[in-house]
Amino acid sequence: MLGWVSFFTDMASAMIMPILPIFVILVLEEGMDKLGIIVAISTFASYALRLVSGYISDRYGIVKPLVVAGYAFSALSKPLIGLTQGYKTVAGLQVAERLGKGLRSAPKDVMIVQYSTERATGKTFGFHKMMDIAGELSGALLLFVLLWYFGQSEMVMRNIFYATFVPGIIGVVIVTFFVRDVPKPIRHPKQSFTLTQNDKKTIAALFFYFLFLLFVFSPSFFTMQAKMVGIATAVIPLLFVVSSGVQTLSSYLFGILIDRFGVKRVLAFSYACGVAAQGLLMFQSPFFTWIAYAFLGLFTVASLNANRAFIARSATNKGSVYGVFYAGVALFGALGAYIAGFIWEHWNMQSALIYSLAGTLVLTLLFLLMKGSHEN
Repeated sequence: MLGWVSFFTDMASAMIMPILPIFVILVLEEGMDKLGIIVAISTFASYALRLVSGYISDRYGIVKPLVVAGYAFSALSKPLIGLTQGYKTVAGLQVAERLGKGLRSAPKDVMIVQYSTERATGKTFGFHKMMDIAGELSGALLLFVLLWYFGQSEMVMRNIFYATFVPGIIGVVIVTFFVRDVPKPIRHPKQSFTLTQNDKKTIAALFFYFLFLLFVFSPSFFTMQAKMVGIATAVIPLLFVVSSGVQTLSSYLFGILIDRFGVKRVLAFSYACGVAAQGLLMFQSPFFTWIAYAFLGLFTVASLNANRAFIARSATNKGSVYGVFYAGVALFGALGAYIAGFIWEHWNMQSALIYSLAGTLVLTLLFLLMKGSHEN
């Protein structure tokens, strides 16, 4: 049931993601630096809530109410983008959507861990991510059909934003009435809550992934690169179909590989895919951009499944550590988007690509030489 919730929520997100950058740049006539600001502040918005929601789920055993509220925030904020007239309003609504994601992310992963067996966390997260990405795939295909049939006018884009209310509210209904809550942990009233040594070691091992996100392009910048090399707006959703399709087909497989061969090998593969995705964009050719989206999908699904399974196995206070993990993803992803947008707007796209490729390549080589907690 939680998989179906993610399916419909990400269907709504995928109906927005491919056209939102184009809407901001071409319809609202804002610059790439403004797009970078939108991505940065909306990503950063969930920073505090991911920490807080993870702490609350561990300390007080409140899990499902946070998950329900988070999905409700997301479902209600997406359609309102259709009413916007400037980048500041878009940024505000994206902040609201990210707050919803921040509220639900850590508690949701706590629920998934509770539902999984001890030696199958990789497969369980792999299955959930498969449902997640299947929703993205469906939403991207639906968006392509809508743009192809109705055209790419401003009115069509705004109506698509409104239409995301339907899958969003379906997800809220499922999580409210059909998802079982997890039992509250038994904790002595006078027992203080602190991160354990295992928690601190786990967080330290995650820091490398955060650094990688400082350099890798966000999907919004992949979209604008595709537009710049001549791929039509109506076809851009199919690029997301490629990325989502790769993730759907490989997510469960990566879960099995994590359980069998360990986290570090899968992470190393994901980083190599991230480098390949950035490198292919350097050719500035539609053909290589299509392939880059496939490698972006491999990087995304492999790295997320590996890190989530790693936390499940290594951390004691899983909700809090998941909160730190998602906060790190938000913080470094936001900073990376701001830097890339600034470089792109004040220099050019090629400079932003060089920044991204150089950073991801150096970090991948360093990761291969390192030994640490991810080894096991």
